[in-house]
Amino acid sequence: MSAKYAFTKSLKEVRFLFCQTGSKSEGLRTFINRSYPTMKKNNPNVPILIREAQGTLPKVYARYDLGKETSKPLEGLTEKQIEEVVTQLVKAQA
Repeated sequence: MSAKYAFTKSLKEVRFLFCQTGSKSEGLRTFINRSYPTMKKNNPNVPILIREAQGTLPKVYARYDLGKETSKPLEGLTEKQIEEVVTQLVKAQA
């Protein structure tokens, strides 16, 4: 798993938004509980923000150099599918 979360140099921030209790956010909550320590250990200088708000649909944002930002919806995805989406975002060259 650790190689998956070696962020690209142009990545400046990763932000997760989701609901604390909603069923549509269940996969993302599980993913964050399992993967956050590895992501942070491998990328100690990149902010990984976790934002919880009631009724929020799960989404991940990646901010790169020059203010470019990409987001992907994670609604209804399994933990494995979320891992694939996040891996693509953190390795992308924007």
